[in-house]
Amino acid sequence: MTKSSMEEAPFSLIYGVKALILVEVGEPTLQFSRANEETNNVALLVKLDLLDECRDLAYVRMVAQKQKMKKYYNRRANLCYIKVGDLILRKVTQNTREINAGKLGTIWEGPYWVSAFTGKGPYELENQDGVKFPSN
Repeated sequence: MTKSSMEEAPFSLIYGVKALILVEVGEPTLQFSRANEETNNVALLVKLDLLDECRDLAYVRMVAQKQKMKKYYNRRANLCYIKVGDLILRKVTQNTREINAGKLGTIWEGPYWVSAFTGKGPYELENQDGVKFPSN
């Protein structure tokens, strides 16, 4: 089955030919009855030579479709850039939840100060007293 992102069947991208069902091979059709073995071999060799280009085009189409989907989903995203020194709230997790809070317990705790960034996403928090928490 052809994939919409690649416009090619995965079988044809791997082996360079279209997959045939046994019924199609057993039934004599006009395409197979007129086929010449010598011209068929030449055509298969040409297809094998062009297989890398076909794979590259399928990869380019696949990447373009992923970028299009990413653009669609990210257009509604509200980006919020956090800087060192900002006050933020931290989501309560299972290990930081109060024991008998139940479903009406708080889901955010804080506010905490952002003290440093430790990479592309994680950052260090500290409370009002200056006690640092592990990276989030």
